[in-house]
Amino acid sequence: MNDQVDETKPQSPQPGSGTEESVPLKELEAEDSRAVPDGGGEINLDALLDVQVTLSVEIGRSRLPIKDLIALNQGSVVELDREMDEPLDLMVNGTLIARGEVVVVDGQFGLRLVDIVSPSERLKKLK
Repeated sequence: MNDQVDETKPQSPQPGSGTEESVPLKELEAEDSRAVPDGGGEINLDALLDVQVTLSVEIGRSRLPIKDLIALNQGSVVELDREMDEPLDLMVNGTLIARGEVVVVDGQFGLRLVDIVSPSERLKKLK
């Protein structure tokens, strides 16, 4: 067998051998700066357009002491802070994006939007 290493061929470093190729810190910082803008830059939304988000509809809120929360049982009524004819809030991760009225679509609840937060305001909330 030939124990000599052919130095003309590139060698792959073995993990844990201490010979792994290091990437200069400046190169990593440059990659990071492309992925996340530094305060004043624009967000590249193309990378986010196919990301799935969970929407929720909020019909109202209520505050009560923990002792009342513990006392809740089947048949209890919790009063909410919203009038019956007010539109409901459409939320994404706790952020209001629209308001709407309840509708039924193929036997399931839906929301007909009556007031939408402008696209520029929605983008501001993403930052």
